[in-house]
Amino acid sequence: MSIARTAAFASKLVIMDEPTAALGVQETAQVENIIRGLKEQGIPMILISHNLRQVFDLVDRIVVFRRGRIVASLRKEETDGNDIVRYITGVKGNEAA
Repeated sequence: MSIARTAAFASKLVIMDEPTAALGVQETAQVENIIRGLKEQGIPMILISHNLRQVFDLVDRIVVFRRGRIVASLRKEETDGNDIVRYITGVKGNEAA
């Protein structure tokens, strides 16, 4: 598993793009535990995911890109899933951005 190898090689930055997209429930839980372990070790990570439950469980900061631009950069404590979906879709309240 490439994420486990990353931990063993003491990487300076780990970038994961949808690391659990093709995995079953048990494998997803294992990968999420590895990610938590890397986080506890202080290893900087970038997690790219559309799974908002996973994002809120694993990250400290959420950066949302829309049309190639950063539209939000928030600490997870400052936001919720509804806000993130609004940034992703460009909808602010009843209006489109």
